[in-house]
Amino acid sequence: MEDHESGRRFRMLQPSQWDDYFLYAPIDELELDVLASELEAIKPNVREMLMSSSPAELGHDSAKRKLLLIYLMTSLGVAYHFEDEIEKTLAHAFERIDDMIANEHDLYTIAIFFWVFRTYGYNMSADAFKRFKGDDGMFMDSLAKDAKGMLSLYEAAHLRTTRDYIMDEALSFTMEHMESLEGRARPHLSRLIHNALGLSQHWNMEILVAMEYVSFYEQEEDHDETLLKFSKLNFKLLQLIYLKELRTVTKWYKELDFASKLPPYFRDRIVELHFFVISMIMLTKFYTVETITDDTFDRYASISEAESLANSLERWAPDKDTDTQPDYLKFVFKFILDVFKDFEREVGSEGRSYSVKGTIEEFKRLVKSNLDLAKWAQIAHVPSFEDYMEVGEVEITMYATMAGTLMGMGHIATKETYEWLKSRPKLIQSLSINGRLMNDMAGFEDDMSRGYVTTAVNCYMKQYGVTKSEAFKKLHQMRVDNDKIVNEELLKIKDVPKRVLKEAINCARMTHVAYGYGEGLTHPEGKIKDYIISLYIDLIRL
Repeated sequence: MEDHESGRRFRMLQPSQWDDYFLYAPIDELELDVLASELEAIKPNVREMLMSSSPAELGHDSAKRKLLLIYLMTSLGVAYHFEDEIEKTLAHAFERIDDMIANEHDLYTIAIFFWVFRTYGYNMSADAFKRFKGDDGMFMDSLAKDAKGMLSLYEAAHLRTTRDYIMDEALSFTMEHMESLEGRARPHLSRLIHNALGLSQHWNMEILVAMEYVSFYEQEEDHDETLLKFSKLNFKLLQLIYLKELRTVTKWYKELDFASKLPPYFRDRIVELHFFVISMIMLTKFYTVETITDDTFDRYASISEAESLANSLERWAPDKDTDTQPDYLKFVFKFILDVFKDFEREVGSEGRSYSVKGTIEEFKRLVKSNLDLAKWAQIAHVPSFEDYMEVGEVEITMYATMAGTLMGMGHIATKETYEWLKSRPKLIQSLSINGRLMNDMAGFEDDMSRGYVTTAVNCYMKQYGVTKSEAFKKLHQMRVDNDKIVNEELLKIKDVPKRVLKEAINCARMTHVAYGYGEGLTHPEGKIKDYIISLYIDLIRL
């Protein structure tokens, strides 16, 4: 498309699939209250299932039952109600892990133990899986008959670190058999296997795991009625809360009237942004800032305009140079500052102005990387892979997104937490690298079709003289290696609140969902649309 005013060409993206749908979606406030009351009434019964005996008194059978219950609670999306109880149970159980598994030869049980302990930050040794190998040093073929055990081993393997070589073997072994198991398993288990092959539970968004697992658990013959009812009530309540929040942010977004203030270069994706954030209005607004900023630099602004906007944002105040900017750029600049003023009003009263300051600092670094990448892209420059990744790791927004997430976390995110982020910890760096690689691989064909060549794929191809296929294979392996580093760092880090680490891995999960089936934010009409319908429109039946 050509902008007749400026004469520049740009690609107009598909408009929002939702228009005003969620602005007028009916929400029954009475139902919200009733669901919340029912949930609170059942909660003590579910807690009793977990705490029927004190953690210190756990015998082998009781500990096994509770660990399997924690796995169910996590998969069903209700574990957040019982964080303290789960932590106490796991702390005591981990002290006796060797005794607990000494005579345990059930694959499903060992795999679930491993998944639960690793998920909650306890470094259970992968050596526990040696018992499932034969004299030839290979996993025993007889294991392939156990569909649930194989699925659990497959899921456990995704929590591997750089030294868990046996888990590399476990992943290869399970993947050899999973497709045939999918064809032989009962329908509800077959669906679970199929979806796990698309994206493992560890790297999937928790709400999507819960959405699938509630349906799966209901069809399990040995399901617990109380736990199932609690899970369904919880999920329905969350759906209504999300719907209510989405209506709020949709109203905010519509009132800004981007369509009349900007040329149509931007991604009109407020619904998708809320889906990726899930239940944080502040972060949805911050994602909107990031998206509008990215699209302005990446899809429309001339270099002089990009430099002007970057300079204005570095100063963080209008001046005489701002007056010479085109109207659309003035609007973008004012929009960004206004949103951050709202953030300051919201958290400043809580004595957390440092969080807004820390987020602005990260946002400025993001803007600088936006500008650097735009300069390369507009002259079709393909730098060295290392130079590209140095800029691209920041431009992919992981650091800024983490800063914005911390801003919405209350007093858990201290000044020290922002200093930790500023130090560029290995955890966030690895997440950033993976985000960059996933973005560039998923969007490669779309980028090339619009003449955008400054990507990780092209940089790697040029530097190492390899084909596109070879570059994709190598970049995919880099991603896999970084996943292991992420898992390793989550086990190592002890001086950062677990809630903060949880949000970091949630950012990674969002990235996996966004790019697992293409560029999910730019082109959400496939899998992402299905998720939105399932989460916001087709509400669960109680």
